Amino acid sequence: MSVDRELHVATSIRGLPSWLLGRAAARGRALVAEHLARHDIKLWEHAVLSALSDLGEISQAELGRAIALDRKDVAGVVSGLEGRGLLTRAPDPRDRRAVIITITADGKRLARQCARAGADANEQLLADLTPDERARLVDLVTRVARVDGEPTASST
Repeated sequence: MSVDRELHVATSIRGLPSWLLGRAAARGRALVAEHLARHDIKLWEHAVLSALSDLGEISQAELGRAIALDRKDVAGVVSGLEGRGLLTRAPDPRDRRAVIITITADGKRLARQCARAGADANEQLLADLTPDERARLVDLVTRVARVDGEPTASST
C-alpha cells in the first residue's frame, strides 16, 4: 500500500463516531488521571473509593461488579488502598469466604478531594461546550454507551 493510500485510510476513520468517542474518552481519562495524580491516586483507586463512598460497606466481589473490574484487579487495588489507611477489609460474618470493604474517614476525605479533581478535569474536557451542549452530549453518550442499564446487543 502506498504512503498516500495509508494516510487516506488513517484519516478516513477520523469522522467515525467510534473513533471520535474513543479519542474523547482517551482525552478525558488523561485529564482525570492528571488531576488525580495531584492527590497521589490512580483512576481505579478513585473508582474504588468513589464506589465505597456511594455504596457504603460492600463485599469485595460486589465492589468489583459495581465498578466492572476483575476480582484479581480489585484485590490489588483494595490492598494498596488498605495499606494507605483509606479502607479496611474484614471477613463477612455471614459468609466466611467473603470479605467486606469499608472506606475510612481518610478515604472519604480523599474521595471528596478526588471528586472535585474529577469535576475540574471534566470542566476542562468540556470547556468549549455550552451548558446545553454538555447536557445533550451526556444524554447522547449515555444512550450510545448504554450505561443506563439498557441491554446491549451482545447481552440479548
